[in-house]
Amino acid sequence: MPNIKPISDLRNYTEVLNEVKENSPVYLTRNGRGEYAIVKLSELDKLKAVIRLLGQLEESEKSARENGWLSAEDVEAKLRL
Repeated sequence: MPNIKPISDLRNYTEVLNEVKENSPVYLTRNGRGEYAIVKLSELDKLKAVIRLLGQLEESEKSARENGWLSAEDVEAKLRL
């Protein structure tokens, strides 16, 4: 269940920060609408890595569509070099 709090709860920010755990961010609302999420830095780093990886995969797929896909044998041969 998501941990959702009004932004006014940040007056007691220590309590709010103590509720932030790995894979369990605290979501803050402003005027009843989601506005912010507080996550642990380690989780933020993982999210950034996933975004980078997805971007690289997208570039690779685009390249494969334009230039052709490699067979498994071709990949193995390139790895042996």
